[in-house]
Amino acid sequence: MAAGRSLSRSERKAAARAELLRQEEQRERRRQVSRILHKPAAERSPDEAFLLSGCQEIVRDLERLRKKRERLRCRLEEVCDEPEELKKKVSKLSLAVRAAKHLIIYTGAGISTAASIPDYRGPNGVWTMLQKGRNIRAADLSEAEPTLTHMSIACLHKHKLVHHVVSQNCDGLHLRSGLPQEALSELHGNMYIEVCTSCVPNREYVRVFDVTERTALHRHHTGRMCHKCGAQLRDTIVHFGEKGILQQPLNWEAAIEAASKADVILCLGSSLKVLKKYPHLWCMSKPPRRRPKLYIVNLQWTPKDDLAALKLHGKCDDVMKFLMDELGLPIPCYDRTKDPIFSLATPLRPEENSSHSRKPVAPPASLHEVQLGEQPPVPAAPFSGGWFGRGCAKGTKRKKAS
Repeated sequence: MAAGRSLSRSERKAAARAELLRQEEQRERRRQVSRILHKPAAERSPDEAFLLSGCQEIVRDLERLRKKRERLRCRLEEVCDEPEELKKKVSKLSLAVRAAKHLIIYTGAGISTAASIPDYRGPNGVWTMLQKGRNIRAADLSEAEPTLTHMSIACLHKHKLVHHVVSQNCDGLHLRSGLPQEALSELHGNMYIEVCTSCVPNREYVRVFDVTERTALHRHHTGRMCHKCGAQLRDTIVHFGEKGILQQPLNWEAAIEAASKADVILCLGSSLKVLKKYPHLWCMSKPPRRRPKLYIVNLQWTPKDDLAALKLHGKCDDVMKFLMDELGLPIPCYDRTKDPIFSLATPLRPEENSSHSRKPVAPPASLHEVQLGEQPPVPAAPFSGGWFGRGCAKGTKRKKAS
């Protein structure tokens, strides 16, 4: 072809066809090599061995992919330390807890699985099930109660061994365990709290039911109004693709301040795949030797494992029971009569009784006379809408207003 001469339409079409044929031949060759590699070496024919020798680049590429898939598979596996090994590790952890000047705890969904609330990335987690094309089982969150781990954390804070708790959970169980709000940062919100952002400062309304029934990604109005200014209330949930802007219950300011002072961080039941993206929580601006020591409790791999002073492969409740025994502290039992949610809750107005159909947290017999607003009878049913399981839509883009 002469320099500078453009191709004719027929020549361009012929070139495009040739390119498509070349790509299809490459794909077919790759499929052939892949099939051969799945055979044991002893069962490969001379022709197959000759084909592999002439496709070394494809062989290396497929081998890299195989190793990557194997690493991902191993990371999803749950690993449990033997009981004696776990006790030895907890003994080391107890020494760190006693010696810490400013211990903070980061918690994830793994601490609530004992309350029958599924996690996200575990073998039966919400996202794991959705990726396998399976339905999420219905979970009655109104029946969930603070677990042994929640109560242990509240006890450690009461004894001034823990200064602050940073949680990714929206289930409100930390608050219900008796942990003070000022000692808690719920980075992704609380299912029992709705707020009025028109009031300054924002006015909080704690409810005894899940306020997120009508809310979703980029849609946060709950359908109820502020009792003071009449503006619409919104939930406090931070979905994937959103940035948390509320002061409470997210309490980012306290979380960052606590992280800056921390000398020990204990991570319980979190995959850390989200928390790792918050550099202020890890003091990454500090030299490595001045960063807090990291202790991780999780059955699966986390991206912070290599940086941890100690990794404990165990269930959170098991680890916390051993730890509290080592520290000589009794674990308080959850007492529904002392659940702070009932004293913090704002009663619904009569006209708001039909604003939700969520089953409320049932008060104990001694609190039945407390006026929390008449709650309509609610039949048991799978959830539709709200925060639970919404993270699977983390790639969804907000629709532009027409």
